Amino acid sequence: MAKKIADEQNKINKKIKIFLQVNIGDENQKSGINKNDINQLILYCKEIGLDLIGLMCIPPVNIDPENCFDEMNQLNKNSGFNELSMGMSSDFLKAAKHFSTYVRIGSSIFGKRY
Repeated sequence: MAKKIADEQNKINKKIKIFLQVNIGDENQKSGINKNDINQLILYCKEIGLDLIGLMCIPPVNIDPENCFDEMNQLNKNSGFNELSMGMSSDFLKAAKHFSTYVRIGSSIFGKRY
Protein backbone atom coordinates (compact mmCIF):
# COMPACT_ATOMS: atom_id res chain seq x y z
CA MET A 1 0.00 0.00 0.00
CA ALA A 2 2.87 2.39 0.77
CA LYS A 3 4.22 2.00 -2.77
CA LYS A 4 0.78 2.64 -4.28
CA ILE A 5 0.37 5.84 -2.23
CA ALA A 6 3.84 6.99 -3.26
CA ASP A 7 3.05 6.33 -6.93
CA GLU A 8 -0.25 8.23 -6.72
CA GLN A 9 1.24 11.22 -4.96
CA ASN A 10 3.96 11.36 -7.64
CA LYS A 11 1.25 11.41 -10.32
CA ILE A 12 -0.38 14.48 -8.79
CA ASN A 13 2.94 16.01 -7.72
CA LYS A 14 1.78 16.51 -4.13
CA LYS A 15 3.08 15.22 -0.81
CA ILE A 16 0.41 13.74 1.44
CA LYS A 17 0.90 13.73 5.22
CA ILE A 18 0.64 10.17 6.45
CA PHE A 19 0.33 8.38 9.78
CA LEU A 20 1.59 4.83 10.05
CA GLN A 21 -1.02 2.64 11.75
CA VAL A 22 0.31 0.35 14.46
CA ASN A 23 -1.64 -2.69 15.61
CA ILE A 24 -0.79 -1.91 19.21
CA GLY A 25 -3.00 -4.67 20.65
CA ASP A 26 -1.82 -7.31 18.18
CA GLU A 27 -5.43 -7.98 17.19
CA ASN A 28 -6.17 -10.18 14.17
CA GLN A 29 -9.27 -8.19 13.20
CA LYS A 30 -7.40 -4.85 13.04
CA SER A 31 -5.07 -3.48 10.43
CA GLY A 32 -1.71 -1.94 11.13
CA ILE A 33 1.87 -2.96 11.39
CA ASN A 34 3.27 -5.00 14.23
CA LYS A 35 5.13 -2.73 16.65
CA ASN A 36 8.31 -4.78 16.14
CA ASP A 37 8.36 -3.97 12.41
CA ILE A 38 7.93 -0.18 12.63
CA ASN A 39 11.53 0.85 11.96
CA GLN A 40 11.78 -1.25 8.79
CA LEU A 41 8.58 0.21 7.35
CA ILE A 42 9.56 3.77 8.27
CA LEU A 43 12.85 3.37 6.38
CA TYR A 44 11.05 1.96 3.34
CA CYS A 45 8.46 4.75 3.36
CA LYS A 46 11.20 7.38 3.51
CA GLU A 47 13.06 5.68 0.63
CA ILE A 48 9.98 5.88 -1.60
CA GLY A 49 9.27 9.49 -0.65
CA LEU A 50 6.31 9.26 1.68
CA ASP A 51 5.81 12.10 4.16
CA LEU A 52 5.31 10.17 7.40
CA ILE A 53 4.38 12.57 10.19
CA GLY A 54 3.66 10.12 13.00
CA LEU A 55 2.15 6.92 14.26
CA MET A 56 -1.49 6.10 14.94
CA CYS A 57 -3.41 3.36 16.71
CA ILE A 58 -6.79 2.13 17.84
CA PRO A 59 -6.34 0.19 21.10
CA PRO A 60 -8.34 -2.92 21.97
CA VAL A 61 -11.92 -2.16 23.00
CA ASN A 62 -12.23 -4.14 26.22
CA ILE A 63 -9.23 -2.77 28.08
CA ASP A 64 -8.20 0.53 29.60
CA PRO A 65 -6.28 2.20 26.74
CA GLU A 66 -3.78 4.01 28.98
CA ASN A 67 -1.04 1.37 28.65
CA CYS A 68 -1.45 1.31 24.85
CA PHE A 69 -1.35 5.10 24.70
CA ASP A 70 1.77 5.22 26.83
CA GLU A 71 3.47 2.59 24.66
CA MET A 72 2.46 4.41 21.47
CA ASN A 73 3.85 7.68 22.80
CA GLN A 74 7.20 5.96 23.45
CA LEU A 75 7.21 4.28 20.01
CA ASN A 76 6.41 7.61 18.38
CA LYS A 77 9.19 9.42 20.23
CA ASN A 78 11.67 6.63 19.45
CA SER A 79 10.72 6.93 15.78
CA GLY A 80 11.46 10.66 15.81
CA PHE A 81 7.93 11.89 15.06
CA ASN A 82 6.19 14.95 16.51
CA GLU A 83 2.60 14.01 15.63
CA LEU A 84 0.65 11.16 17.21
CA SER A 85 -2.88 10.08 16.33
CA MET A 86 -4.76 8.14 18.96
CA GLY A 87 -7.93 8.57 20.94
CA MET A 88 -11.55 8.51 19.93
CA SER A 89 -14.73 9.96 21.41
CA SER A 90 -14.67 7.58 24.36
CA ASP A 91 -11.01 7.97 25.34
CA PHE A 92 -9.61 11.16 23.80
CA LEU A 93 -8.85 12.74 27.18
CA LYS A 94 -6.66 9.78 28.13
CA ALA A 95 -4.99 9.97 24.71
CA ALA A 96 -4.31 13.69 25.16
CA LYS A 97 -2.69 12.92 28.52
CA HIS A 98 -0.27 10.70 26.58
CA PHE A 99 0.54 13.45 24.06
CA SER A 100 -1.82 12.61 21.22
CA THR A 101 -1.89 15.51 18.77
CA TYR A 102 -4.75 14.17 16.60
CA VAL A 103 -7.95 12.61 17.96
CA ARG A 104 -10.95 11.13 16.15
CA ILE A 105 -14.16 12.29 17.79
CA GLY A 106 -16.67 11.80 14.99
CA SER A 107 -19.29 9.94 17.03
CA SER A 108 -19.32 12.74 19.61
CA ILE A 109 -20.13 15.18 16.81
CA PHE A 110 -22.25 13.10 14.43
CA GLY A 111 -23.62 10.37 16.72
CA LYS A 112 -23.12 6.62 16.72
CA ARG A 113 -22.65 4.70 13.49
CA TYR A 114 -25.29 2.17 12.52
